[in-house]
Formats: sequence, structure tokens, C-alpha cells
Amino acid sequence: MRDFARSTLRRVAVETRGAEIAEAAAVLPLMFMILLGIFWFGQAFSIYGTITRAAQDGARAGAAPYCTTCNSPNTPPTNAVNAVTTAMTTAKLDPNLARFPVPLPVFTNCGTPPASASAKIYVQVPVLFSNTGSGGVCGISVSFQYPFQFWLPFTSLNKQKIWLTASAHARLENQ
Repeated sequence: MRDFARSTLRRVAVETRGAEIAEAAAVLPLMFMILLGIFWFGQAFSIYGTITRAAQDGARAGAAPYCTTCNSPNTPPTNAVNAVTTAMTTAKLDPNLARFPVPLPVFTNCGTPPASASAKIYVQVPVLFSNTGSGGVCGISVSFQYPFQFWLPFTSLNKQKIWLTASAHARLENQ
């Protein structure tokens, strides 16, 4: 009887039928979660790049003393907001979802008080960027935040909204 128990135990220990299914059942959910994470972090990175580029376009448009495509009064904040809105719309992002950054960036005024032409995109112009011996450089600052919502089931990031911040600065061209 003892030999029979040993041989049965040895045969069960050596036999591997069904082990692949058990290993796949343990590994596949983890691999699926990793792939979903790569996808959603890639989406967040893509949106971050897009809004950063939109902020840079807005700062460049606001820094120019002219606007060839403007139908409204030519003011730097209006030019900056129009450029940001156009860049975001072109990238299929909704500019209405943007909001002022929290906390607001603080710069020293360089002349008249800073102004913003939008309730969603924070434009400060003119602001002092560097305080060198020659008095510093005046420029424009454009900043805003845009929401992104992850979808990673069974994690703490599932359906959690994060705010991606975009910020850009440009030297005013009329100096």
C-alpha cells in the first residue's frame, strides 16, 4: 500500500497537464492591466504634449505686436487665447474644458497690470521674466489646466480625473 501511495504521489508531482492553463489564468489579467496602463498613460502624455504646444502657440501669438487673422481688437491676451483655442480645436480637444491653473503663476508686472482675455486660459502680459542688470525682459505668460480621466479597472486610478497643466512664456516682440 505504501508503494502504491508513493508511486501515485510521484506521478501527480511529475505530471504537468493543465499547468499551462493555470499559469495563463494567473498571468493574463496582469498582462492585460499592464497593457491598459500603457495605453492610458500614452493618452495622457499625448494630451499633455498637445496642450503644451497650444500654450506655446498662444504665447507666441500674444507676443507679436500684430495679428493678421484677427477680426477683433488686436490685444495680446485676445491673440493668445485665440491661438490656444485654435490649436486645441485642431487637435480635437475641447477648449471649454480648460480652466485657470491652480495655483495661479505669479510674475512681477512690467508696466501695466497683467490681464487675461478668457475665464479659462490665464494670460499675463506684460510680465518681467528675468531681472538682469539691464532691467529684465518683459513678456507674456500663458497657462491653463486640462482634465484627463483614466480608466484602469481594479486600481485606484479608475475613473480618476487629473488636471494636466500647460504653461508657456514668450518675450514681447516690440522691445
